[in-house]
Amino acid sequence: MLKIGLTGGIGSGKSTVCGLFAEFGVPIVDADLIARQLVAPGQPALSLIVKSFGSQMLNQDGSLNRAKLRNAVFTDADKKRELDGIMHPLVYAQIAAEVNALTAEYCVIAVPLLLESKNPYAVDRVLLIDCPVDVQIARVIARDKLTRQQVQAIIDSQMSRPERLSKAHDVIENVAGPEQLAEQVKRLHNSYILLATVRTQSA
Repeated sequence: MLKIGLTGGIGSGKSTVCGLFAEFGVPIVDADLIARQLVAPGQPALSLIVKSFGSQMLNQDGSLNRAKLRNAVFTDADKKRELDGIMHPLVYAQIAAEVNALTAEYCVIAVPLLLESKNPYAVDRVLLIDCPVDVQIARVIARDKLTRQQVQAIIDSQMSRPERLSKAHDVIENVAGPEQLAEQVKRLHNSYILLATVRTQSA
């Protein structure tokens, strides 16, 4: 099965594009969703985070306080590496399990930090969802109610736009309207079906 690694900076529109691929019946494996499931109360990842970062990272009901954890790691590179060391192996193991259970011509694996990870999940092609930085900032401010400075700090902690573009096999420019975005997804869907078919025939 052809594995497409979908990635992009914060506010680029990854979830929207995943939704468009899903409309074609393409299986979506979402690293963010997996990560949220792994830190649910009672899950081992949450216990490891509390052990490393302290019980102040929990809400009163025992759930993870994502805002506190986000602020802690974005202001301390060592803590971010520590969190990545906890989460990445667990997330990638679950991605592998979900992909292995699929039967499809191709799947989309959405991993926001696919290119930043030191031990990334192996994919056949990298699909980058791209947009200008000012568009990212405006979208995230509207969506998450963060300040411009907070959004800029998150963007600065991620790989730069030019570097992402240099590493991508395919790029979707998410700057126009929904019709143009859907058309780009349709073209890539047809391309991936063809690639998957050729790959199967040559195997």
